[in-house]
Amino acid sequence: MVYRSLVGLKVFEFVPPELPANLDEKAILIFSKTNGFRDDKQIATANAVLTDIAQRSGWTSFVTENAAVFNQLQLQNFRAVVWNNVSGNVLTKDQREAFKAWIEQGGGFVGLHGAGGDPSYDWQWYENGLIGAKFNGHTLGPQIQEATLLIESSDHPVTAGLDTVWVRSDEWYSFVDNPRDKGYQILITIDERSYLPVKGLLPFLKPKDIRMGADHPLVWSHCVGKGRALYSALGHTAASYEEPEHQQLLAGAISWAAGFAGQVCPE
Repeated sequence: MVYRSLVGLKVFEFVPPELPANLDEKAILIFSKTNGFRDDKQIATANAVLTDIAQRSGWTSFVTENAAVFNQLQLQNFRAVVWNNVSGNVLTKDQREAFKAWIEQGGGFVGLHGAGGDPSYDWQWYENGLIGAKFNGHTLGPQIQEATLLIESSDHPVTAGLDTVWVRSDEWYSFVDNPRDKGYQILITIDERSYLPVKGLLPFLKPKDIRMGADHPLVWSHCVGKGRALYSALGHTAASYEEPEHQQLLAGAISWAAGFAGQVCPE
C-alpha cells in the first residue's frame, strides 16, 4: 500500500516488507528510497557495491525502498542502515519515531551523498541531529570536478589505509554549518584551492559562491545517544562507487556505524 500526497507526488509505504530468512547478527539494511532527486544508475550501482561489500565482509544485507521497514520490530534485525542517496522526505511520523529511537538506543547510520543534499527538510532532527549540517549547494560549472581531499584521522576505521592526500573527481557539496563546531569528528576535508566551489550554470547569471573556507568537511562521524552516525558527501556518480578507495571508505563506514570496529558510544 502506498500513499501519494497531492503536492509533489510523495510516496509513503505502510505495509512492511518481508525480511529474508538469512539475516544474522551482522545484518545491514541498505535503503535507497527517493521522494526527490533520483539517479537510477547511481543508486543501482551503489546498491550492488554495498551488497558486495557486505558479502565480502561477512555481513548479511537487505536492500529495500520500502520505508515501512522502519518499524520498531524489524529495525531490531539490523546493526546499521545505509541511506544510499535517499532524497526528499521519505518517512511517515511513526517511521521517523521508530528510526530515531533505534538510532538512540544503539543503531548505526551511514548517509551517502544525496542523503544530506536537500536544501530543506521538514524533519529537523534528521538534518540537525543526525546529518548535523544544512546543505548549501553543490558545484555547477562544471558539476564534476577533480579536487584534493585531505584525510584528518588516519587511525579511524573509516579512513584507515587511505593516503593522507586523495585526489578524485565528484560533485562537491558545501554546507551552511560546519559539523566541527558541534564537536563531531571530522574525517575528510576538501581543499577549496583545488577546485571551483561555485554554483552557476548560466553565463548571464551571477554564480553563487558556496565556499566554506579553509575548513570544509566532507566526511564526519558522531554519536547519537548510544548509536553512531556517519555522513559522507562523496558519491554523486555511479562510477565513483567502483573506485577501490571509495569502496574501502564505505566498508569502514559501515563497520564503524554497526559497532563492529572502533568507537563505542556512551551508555
